[in-house]
Amino acid sequence: MSAVAMEARTPRAAVIQTRDLRKVYSAGTEAEVVALHGVNLRIEPGEFVAIMGPSGSGKSTLMNLIGCLDTPTSGTYHCDGVDIATLDAEQRADLRLEKIGFVFQGFNLLSRMSALENVAMPMGYANVAKDERLRRAQAALEAVGLSSRAHHRPSELSGGQQQRVAIARALINRPPILLADEPTGALDSRTGEEILALFKQLRDEDHTVVLITHDAEVAAHADRIYEMRDGELHAAATQPQGPHA
Repeated sequence: MSAVAMEARTPRAAVIQTRDLRKVYSAGTEAEVVALHGVNLRIEPGEFVAIMGPSGSGKSTLMNLIGCLDTPTSGTYHCDGVDIATLDAEQRADLRLEKIGFVFQGFNLLSRMSALENVAMPMGYANVAKDERLRRAQAALEAVGLSSRAHHRPSELSGGQQQRVAIARALINRPPILLADEPTGALDSRTGEEILALFKQLRDEDHTVVLITHDAEVAAHADRIYEMRDGELHAAATQPQGPHA
């Protein structure tokens, strides 16, 4: 069992919880920038939450902290019950591998690899045997409706198909959290709707989905919406209707 798995957890812990989270760049210099001001956020297991805001609002900084790609200047963050402040760099990397899947606007697929190989790649870092990696990758592609395209390279896939491959790759280690940064930004509206429907399906399968977007129409697909303004997090004035809008 990894060091992350052995961390003590609070029963029924929120999957994401921040308290007074702050991030300051170049602190104490003339170039100091306060990117986050005391952010408090609680997300329960199985929620679909959107965080929206314009460029420079702090939403990408918050995603990097939630994704354990960066560390806060002050405040606390518990990821699936684990206090990030108690982990060293190697343990944070282990936690990212176990707990968090990432989906980006640019897909970030390796062009020389097939869809199957792209999806299987993260399991190599987890020391999963090759046969098992390929079996699970094929199952993941089937789950996103792309089993018939497993041996196609990214250049042979549409934008929507590439994003489905990226989602399958993000889910391959069965993480409880899926972080999606502008995942529909490079897609046409119809294909974007299909990807958002897939996120809702994943939510219904008890994944926690956090969507970063600047687009209010995209954010409206989530269960709850937050807005980032000048590094501060606010509940949106208008929320989707119903828990599974």
